[in-house]
Amino acid sequence: MSTPFYVSPQQAMADRAEYARKGIARGRSVVVLQYTDGVVFVAENPSRALHKVSEIYDRIAFAAVGKYNEFENLRIGGVRYADLRGYTYDREDVTARGLANVYAQTLGTIFSSAAEKPYEVELIVAEVGAAPEDDQIYRLPHDGSIVDEHGSVAVGGNADQISSYLDQRHRDGMTLAEALKLAVESLSRDNNGGERRLTAEQLEVATLDRTRPQQRKFKRILGRQLSRLLDESGGADAGDAAADADAGAGAGESGATAEGTGDKGAKGNGSKGKGSSAGEDGSEGEPLL
Repeated sequence: MSTPFYVSPQQAMADRAEYARKGIARGRSVVVLQYTDGVVFVAENPSRALHKVSEIYDRIAFAAVGKYNEFENLRIGGVRYADLRGYTYDREDVTARGLANVYAQTLGTIFSSAAEKPYEVELIVAEVGAAPEDDQIYRLPHDGSIVDEHGSVAVGGNADQISSYLDQRHRDGMTLAEALKLAVESLSRDNNGGERRLTAEQLEVATLDRTRPQQRKFKRILGRQLSRLLDESGGADAGDAAADADAGAGAGESGATAEGTGDKGAKGNGSKGKGSSAGEDGSEGEPLL
């Protein structure tokens, strides 16, 4: 009788974790930011039917990246948990912390089970409070651990680079337009340091708005409202660029300076267009959301 192949438990867990991380990294990124009136979710998602951001309960929302069928099953389970707990006890007893604990147990059980493959998903559960200091954001990796986040968080794709960009620029008291601008800027950056342009049709945006008078605080930002917010951000950038251009023209009157500025602008525009094209072509073949 042949000797069965042996793999140490440490190596088996490392292999499962690497498998899940690679699957999650192939998905398009999701960014969650706190702003003065709540929490905003911004995801790169050209699909209008398959959502990466969804409502769970009154003040709680859910965002995910990875395999759609896997995180959709988790979302449905979370909605059932919240509805049952709110009906059995009280609506105030449904919290993001309780939901995160349920998801952590589910993901941890699946990850440690040798009978099935680990879920290729990473989740964010957020709850908006009565004040900014009461907001809660939890990130749940594939292994079922819980990370308490503050201010900003990114998952999927090049999440490390995006998180570093957000940590340097996010601040308390941002308006919705400012937070949306920062989120889109972070999602537009690729691994090579270039930038690409994301349009309203490529974005999925939703908020948990504490100022809404109704009990349900979740709201999707679509169509004209999203375009208007993006245009406001673009208009501010255009105004800053125009001011910089005027200042540069006044400071440097020589032809050599003007010529150098023109060459630099031409190069910048060319590289930006190339980066945008490459990013769109590469993302079209992604099997995960």
